[in-house]
Amino acid sequence: MVSSITNVFETGNYTTQLLIADSCSHTQYVPPPKSLLIATPIEGGEFPLLLFLHGYLMYNSFYSQLIQHVASHGFIVIAPQLYEVAGPNINGDIYSVVAITNWLSRGLGKILPPNIIPNLDKLALGGHSRGGKTTFAIALGKLNITTDLKFSAIIGVDPIDGIDTGLQTLPPILTYVPHSFNFDMPTLVIGSGLGDVKKNLLFPPCSPKGINHENFYNECNKPSWHFVAEDYGHAYMMDDDTKGVKGIISYCFCINGESRKPMRIFVGGIMTAFLKAYIVGDNVDLLAIRDKNVSVPLKMKFDYIV
Repeated sequence: MVSSITNVFETGNYTTQLLIADSCSHTQYVPPPKSLLIATPIEGGEFPLLLFLHGYLMYNSFYSQLIQHVASHGFIVIAPQLYEVAGPNINGDIYSVVAITNWLSRGLGKILPPNIIPNLDKLALGGHSRGGKTTFAIALGKLNITTDLKFSAIIGVDPIDGIDTGLQTLPPILTYVPHSFNFDMPTLVIGSGLGDVKKNLLFPPCSPKGINHENFYNECNKPSWHFVAEDYGHAYMMDDDTKGVKGIISYCFCINGESRKPMRIFVGGIMTAFLKAYIVGDNVDLLAIRDKNVSVPLKMKFDYIV
């Protein structure tokens, strides 16, 4: 049976809900190692999973609209709060993500509504900014630790490998050798066209050249896809309303577009099409975007190796 094109840039056919799983002890389930925000369909069924990691010093709740967009197309999206405050080294992030992944088979099913069944054989890992770097670190087996479950696809949303050009943070991901990433998983890299532009003289760009999405994609192997939102900045896939000091930071440090919605639904749609292609096995929507048979909410450029 041939699937028909769906508009992945619009809300999908599933009604979604947000669940919170606290890392504190609970009498009814095994608590996760870190607190989780989970977007899941309300309608019953078995669904693939995406574990999605937040950016540097951000809250997982800042991505609630993005993860609900993906969930509305038939996915369970799990967004952990990895830390409140952190230094540049991501070793702790790696250990936390591995612990969360290893917890999924023991604890996730007890948290979800009984009509929602997670398909742990269809699991993707993704993240934004520092979360994207952590995603690639785990895919590359940094720190020589492994997960009980196998990831089937990797997503980096404007990943960065450090603070500025030539200043990689530990552990470094980029080797600057083309196609050197030695993992066997389909990879999606989404970049921001304005991420490498300084907003002020006091701070480097949020996604500096030399350590950003372009470099990550250059080291990927087949099959890999690279999409860039040309007129949008590093943080513009987050929620419209990001509260508190960290929410202000998400607006103040990076060059941005006029509105967050186009970038957010672009990122959500591209992620959905990629996950459908490589996790579900339905590439109709991804090919429709490639062949320009579906309307895209912003000006983009893309490349791929398959």
